[in-house]
Amino acid sequence: MSQCFTIALDAMGGDHGPAAVVPAALRALNRHSGLVHLILVGRPEMVREELHRHGGQECEALRIHSASQVVDMAELPSQALRGKKDSSMRVAVNLVKEGVADACVSAGNTGALVAMARYVLKTLPGIDRPAICTTIPCLGGCFHMLDLGGNVDCAAEQLFRFAVMGSVLARASGTDSPRIGLMNLGEEEIKGNGQVKRAAQLLQASTLNYIGYVEGDSAYKGVADVVVCDGFVGNVALKSSEGVAFVISRYLQEAFHKNLLSKLAGLIALPVLHSLRRRLDPRQYNGASLLGLRGVVVKSHGGADAVAFERAIDVGILEAEKAVPRLIDERLREIFSQEQLQT
Repeated sequence: MSQCFTIALDAMGGDHGPAAVVPAALRALNRHSGLVHLILVGRPEMVREELHRHGGQECEALRIHSASQVVDMAELPSQALRGKKDSSMRVAVNLVKEGVADACVSAGNTGALVAMARYVLKTLPGIDRPAICTTIPCLGGCFHMLDLGGNVDCAAEQLFRFAVMGSVLARASGTDSPRIGLMNLGEEEIKGNGQVKRAAQLLQASTLNYIGYVEGDSAYKGVADVVVCDGFVGNVALKSSEGVAFVISRYLQEAFHKNLLSKLAGLIALPVLHSLRRRLDPRQYNGASLLGLRGVVVKSHGGADAVAFERAIDVGILEAEKAVPRLIDERLREIFSQEQLQT
């Protein structure tokens, strides 16, 4: 990465606001020294206080940009869009629109961020609403999954476009010829609703590396690099997996604290447990991409700490560096021009 990229950070968003964003920004700058500039968008006095607490200071690579309002985590997207034009979230998105920043990252209200990003940046030709995509750990590495809630009811054509966008992001992340799987309740061709069956036909007829239907458990076995579904299915699948991981973690803690013998066993197994925790740490997979926009916008988990938010910054840097919106636009135009030539 030789070019310097500027990332606008919504410093007030999420459950922790500046307490998570500022230390994450300092860590990211230290790791990407000379290659990244960060803009902390929010209430200057609060951001500056947190910056001083962590031994940081404003400089060319780390600037504070004033924003007087904050979008509440429970605020309706329509209200935030109309009434919070000087919110840290809106100003951060505006900086991307104005070309001041190459990407923005926010841990704030998801619905408000999608609404603002769509309104300010607009979507690429052929895309109605941005799709939310993130990486999920699985056997052998991780896979990209979309949509995770941005589009609840999807036509087959939308699912096909999700596959195109997901494949572009997977390539940008280092996967050649990413395998595309379509989430379904079975692998047999007769299963699924009309939209999924029609989407399968579109994918089979395309130049994408489509491998067929993928069930929920198969996705975690690493059979696909990109798993496509509508936002309803994706959000339920993601939250369910997070819940299962939480329950297993609690069960393990309880099992190793039952009695003296189990505590001893836990002490012996500690290195293995630490390794497992690091491998499955959800903070390492934080940062969901809003694909289909004319700019780079990354949604961090609302409860993200500094470690997790730093990972979301990394996602923004990667997408800015690879120019993911431009690549998606080019790929969509290429695929649909090929289809027109064949008809």
